[in-house]
Amino acid sequence: MTETVPYLTATAQAYDAVAVLYAEVSRDSLDRLPLDRAMLAAFADFVRDAGGGPVAELGCGPGYVTAHLRDLGLDVFGVDLSPKMIELAREAYPELRFETGSMHALDLADGELSGVVSWYSAIHVPPRELPAYFAEFRRVLAPGGHLLLGFFESEDDPVSEFDHRVTTAYRWPIDELAELARRAGFTEIGRMLRAPAENERFHHGRLLLRRT
Repeated sequence: MTETVPYLTATAQAYDAVAVLYAEVSRDSLDRLPLDRAMLAAFADFVRDAGGGPVAELGCGPGYVTAHLRDLGLDVFGVDLSPKMIELAREAYPELRFETGSMHALDLADGELSGVVSWYSAIHVPPRELPAYFAEFRRVLAPGGHLLLGFFESEDDPVSEFDHRVTTAYRWPIDELAELARRAGFTEIGRMLRAPAENERFHHGRLLLRRT
């Protein structure tokens, strides 16, 4: 898949190149971000209240969010484009399942999942391609399944490319991203905007959605 889609190949190679450093820097990052933990906990509550079931973190990187979701009581596994990231995730969390793959074409059956988390992974998708990703999220989610998006918010600006430290990425106005999700068949449950933490540049957005 990545061999024929240039931006996927570039993203995988870029994260392979920084995987070890990225894992070291990000491993304990949730400890310093209580609002992020709160949104992940809310997602976990909604999945459990709906009956539970398998959850995928798509774009899982070195696996620290996947492990956090496991600690919140979810049956979760991770998928990432970067083989090196998957290697590090398996080393750090050998009890969890991690697979190399792309979230634009998942090796999953229709309606197989109860939840999907895309935590700063869809930020690398060119805006014109993002509707196809929402369609894939909807395909693999069971009716009533939940989707949590974490992304960089562009405040009053339009969708904009920025100099992400690893590879090309995009910031989205939260209202515009929510509308894109609505058109793809998702109902918004809640949202969060938080200010940049120390050493961060941008506002951060979270959208919690349900498959209609």
